Amino acid sequence: MNAVLESLRRDEAFMSHVSHWETIPAREGAYADLPGEIDPRIRDALRSRGVERLYSHQAECYRLVGRGKNVVVVTPTASGKTLAYNLPVLQHLLSHPESKAMYLFPTKALSQDQQAELNEVDLAGGLGVKIFTYDGDTPTSIRMSARTEGRIVITNPDMLHSGILPNHPKWVKFLQCLRFVVLDEVHTYRGVFGSHMTNLVRRLKRIAAFYGSELQFICCSATIGNPLELARGIIEEEAELIDSSGAPLGERHFVLYNPPLVDPVQGIRRGVVLEAQAIATRLLKAGVKTIVFARSRVRTELIASYIRDALANFYTDDHRIRVASYRGGYLPNERRAIERGLRSGEIQGVVSTNALELGIDIGGLDASILAGFPGSIASTWQRAGRAGRRSTVSLSVLIASSSPMDQFIIKHPEYFFGSPPESGRVDPNNIYILADQLKCAVFELPFGEDDRFPVDVRELLGYLEENGVLRLTGGRWYWADRSYPAEKVSLRSATSENVIIVNITKGKNQVIGEMDRPSAKELIYENAIYLHRGDQYVVRSLDLEQRRCTVEETDVNYYTDAVVKTDIKLLHEDDRQPAGGVNVVIGDILVRTQATRFKKLKFKTHENIGYGEIDLPEEEMHTRSIVLTFEPGDSEFEALAEAEKGEVIRRLGYLVKHVACIFLLCDPGDLGIAERLRDPSFERPCLYVYDNHPGGTGLSEGLRTQVEIVLKGCLEVVKGCLCRHGCPSCIGPVEETADMAFDPKEAVNRFLEGFLRGR
Repeated sequence: MNAVLESLRRDEAFMSHVSHWETIPAREGAYADLPGEIDPRIRDALRSRGVERLYSHQAECYRLVGRGKNVVVVTPTASGKTLAYNLPVLQHLLSHPESKAMYLFPTKALSQDQQAELNEVDLAGGLGVKIFTYDGDTPTSIRMSARTEGRIVITNPDMLHSGILPNHPKWVKFLQCLRFVVLDEVHTYRGVFGSHMTNLVRRLKRIAAFYGSELQFICCSATIGNPLELARGIIEEEAELIDSSGAPLGERHFVLYNPPLVDPVQGIRRGVVLEAQAIATRLLKAGVKTIVFARSRVRTELIASYIRDALANFYTDDHRIRVASYRGGYLPNERRAIERGLRSGEIQGVVSTNALELGIDIGGLDASILAGFPGSIASTWQRAGRAGRRSTVSLSVLIASSSPMDQFIIKHPEYFFGSPPESGRVDPNNIYILADQLKCAVFELPFGEDDRFPVDVRELLGYLEENGVLRLTGGRWYWADRSYPAEKVSLRSATSENVIIVNITKGKNQVIGEMDRPSAKELIYENAIYLHRGDQYVVRSLDLEQRRCTVEETDVNYYTDAVVKTDIKLLHEDDRQPAGGVNVVIGDILVRTQATRFKKLKFKTHENIGYGEIDLPEEEMHTRSIVLTFEPGDSEFEALAEAEKGEVIRRLGYLVKHVACIFLLCDPGDLGIAERLRDPSFERPCLYVYDNHPGGTGLSEGLRTQVEIVLKGCLEVVKGCLCRHGCPSCIGPVEETADMAFDPKEAVNRFLEGFLRGR
C-alpha cells in the first residue's frame, strides 16, 4: 500500500484532480486482560481465534453489563463491537442456564452474518449454546425449535413486530427467561422508522414484564452525532456510553478527487462511473483489495462490469483478480457466496450499493472508493471505514460528481473534515405512529386503565374505542376488530410486494433475482436491459399483478435508464391561515411518479443512442402536506426575476426540510419537498412540504403549528452560517462565480426577515 500511495503522489495526472489529501495517523491499541471469571470454554474459543486479550472498550462493556447497566458502544468499523456484546452475553448464559438473549439487526443479511460469527465461537469452544436466526427465510420446522430451544434468537424489527410479539404465547418459554436485548446499528433507527422502533421496544418490554422478565439492553452504533441521546430515546432508559475505542487503527489516507471537466462552460465533469473504474482497476492490479460504493443498482453493475473488462486477460486469467457486484435484489445464497469470497480472499474487489455500508463481515479490505458523496458525513465515514485493517495503511477516495453538493464537499475539505456527523432523532409519541403501535399492543395484551406505555394513552385508547377497534370492559381495553393490526402497520413504510425476476432463455424457468414494486417500474419495464452480476438480460414482460418479470439473456452494447416524472396534485384543502408574506395551507395531496420513456445508453461512452416508450401505471402516494403559497404582498419576493424566484423557493425548501426535522424529531428522508413556480391549484409560486410516507405520519400537522418557529430557526441558521453565498449547512451549496449578480443566500435572508416582520 505504501508503494501504491507513493505512486499516486508522483502521478501528476492523478494529483492534478486531487483537491485535498488528508492523512489520519495510526493509533496504538489499548488492551485489557481477559476477565478472570470468564468461562474456560469461552477462553478456549477466543484463543482458537487468536484472541488473548481484549480491547479496552470490550473490557469496559463487559464490566458495565456485569453491573446490570444498559450500554451504548460507539466505536469505528472493524473495532470489535461484536465481541463487546457477545462476551458478556455468552458468559451470563453459561453461568445462568435458564437465561436467554435476543439480538435485533436492521436487516436479514446482518442477522445471517451474526449467526455465522456466533456459530464459529460456539463450535470452537463447544459452548453448547443453541443459536437460531428467526426471519422470513426461516423454515417452519426451525421456527418451532427457535421458540422452545433457542438461547440466543437473532431477528430483525419487522419479524419482532409482526411475527414474535403478536404470537407471544408460543414464545412463553423464551420470553419468561429473556434477559438481554442487543440492538445493533442503532444509528439506522432514526425518524419515522426510529419512532416505530421505540414503540416496538415498549411493546417488547411490556410483554417481557408480563412474563416476569426484566430486560437489559446493549446497543451498538456507527458514527453519529448523538448516539447516547438516540439510544436513550429508543430504549427509554438510562444507559452508559462507551465511545473511546481501544482497537488499534492503521494510518488512513483520505483523498478528495474531482474528475476532469469535459464541458467547462456547463461545468460537466467526467462521470464518477468511469473514474471509479479507472482508480479501482489501478489499485486492484497493484494487489490492493478494494471496495467501491455506488449510488444506484445500475451504477453498481456498470462499475463492476467495466472493472472486469479492464482486467480481462486470457493469458493471466484476468490477472487472477475476481471482482463481484453486491446489491439488493440478489438471491440470499448469492449474497452469502460473495461475503464468503471476500472473507476468504477468493474475491479481491467488490462494487456495492449501501447494502455493504452496515457491519457485515467482509474481511480485510485495503481501499474504499466512494463514487459520489453518499449524502451525509456519517454515511461517508461509515463507507470509508469498510476498508482499513487494524495495523495496516488504508486509502479512501471520494470521487465527486457534478452535483452542487459533491462540488461543495470537494472544494471545502475543512467543512467535511471539521463537521460533526449528523444526529438522529425519534418522536415515539407522534400521534399517528403511537395510535398504530397501540393497536398492536392491545392486540397482544389488554390495556388496563393504569397502563401508561410509558406515556398516558387513556385518551387515545378512548378514541380507538369510539372508532370500534377496541372495547372497554371491566376497566380494561380489549381488541375488538377482526383484523390483525401488525399486518397493516409498516415500520419502514416500504412495500412488501417484491417482483421476482425469472430467466426464460431457451426454456429455462430460473429465478435470478427480486425487486420491490416501485423500483421494478423504473428498472425492469418491457425492453429494459437488466444487469445482473456481469450478465445482460432483456426484459420480455413485467406482470405487476402476478409480481413476475421474465427476462432473456442478451448481448447488446447498451444499457437503459428510465426517464421518471413526478407530479403533485392538491386533493383537498383543509385549512388556510395567513402568515406574513405567505399563506399556510394544509390538506391531502397525491404524489405521482411515472416512468414514461427510457434512454438507451452505450456502454463506456454513455452516449444516448435512442429512446423507447414505457407503458406502466403511475406509482401513487396519497399523503398529507402543508403548502406555503407566496402572496403578492411580499415586495422583496415580487421584485425578483422569475428564475430568481424559483431559486429562492428551491433554497428555502432545502433549508426548511433540514431545520423542520429538528423541531419535528424526524429524519430529512421523512419529509418530501416540491417547489412550484406557478402551481395550478393556487396560481401562485408555492412550496410543498409533505409526509414522505403513504397516508401521512402527522409531520405536516406538526409543522403547520410550528411554521413561524421553523422559519425563525431558518433565519437564525442563515444569519449564523459563516459561508458567503450558501453551503450544505444552510441553503445548500452554491457555485460561486466572480460576477454573481444574484446572491441566493441574501435573497432567502431578505424573504425570511420580511416574513417575520409580517408576523
